[in-house]
This record gives sequence, C-alpha cells and structure tokens, in this order.
Amino acid sequence: MDDIFSALPVLLDQHNDNEDVRRAVIFAVWRRIAGESLVEHAVPVGLDENRLTIAVGDRNWQRNIEQLAKEMIFKMNYIFGRPEVRFIEFVVDADAINESKPRSDPARFEAEALDQINDSLRKAADGIRDDELRRRFLLAAGSCLARQDRMAAK
Repeated sequence: MDDIFSALPVLLDQHNDNEDVRRAVIFAVWRRIAGESLVEHAVPVGLDENRLTIAVGDRNWQRNIEQLAKEMIFKMNYIFGRPEVRFIEFVVDADAINESKPRSDPARFEAEALDQINDSLRKAADGIRDDELRRRFLLAAGSCLARQDRMAAK
C-alpha cells in the first residue's frame, strides 16, 4: 500500500490538469492521513483549487478536527512534495457522512463468516446447548476470522 502512495505525486504530476484525477488523489491522501477512525466522521466532499472541503457529522466534530487542520495540511503536502492543499474547510453535513459509509450486505458477510468455520471451531461450539446461541457464536467467530484474513491481505 505504501508503494501506491509513493506513486501518487508522480500520478499527480502526469495528470495535474485533470481535475477528476487531482480530486481522487487528494481525497485518497486525505483518507490515508486521517486514518480509519477519523474517516468515519470526516469525509472529503470538495476541492476548489487548493481548498479541500471536508464534511463532518456535527459541530463537535467540526470544532475538534479544525484543531488538526494545519498538521493535516502539512502531512498531505509532505506526501505530494509541494503545497497542493493550502486550506481545509470543515462543513457540517451528516448526510455526506452517512452516504460515505459502505452499504453492508448481511448475507455476504454471513456467508464469508460461515466459510471460516472449521471442524475444531464446530467442536468447540458443540458444547453450547442453545441452538441460536451456538449459531451466533459460530457467526461471530467466523466473522472475526474473516476480518483477520481481510486485514492480513491489506
């Protein structure tokens, strides 16, 4: 993944006149420096020249994250090797936050979890007398193992 991010400045140089590419690259870098926990509450929604607009869920998030803006601008521009972002504007837009969240497919996640269940896990679950509790245990364990596989693949 680091190799991809080290290639972004070159990609930006090659396509700097293409606003869609520029926006995509800057949004990707924002997500990278913001981290997983912050991206759930602050998502990029606009780019106008050197002004990046980030939607946040409420005024509390806006106040708290505004304190990090200078550091984030520095980190982003360090990755680019030049000042691509000079200002970050935080706007309250709960709808944008909700729209950015991935739509989960429970059936897909359940199937993924069930694929992870092996014989030793089934034997461990056999000690649970309640059928529904046993099923939930197996799904939880399978989900955990599937998540570990996804994280290891990243």
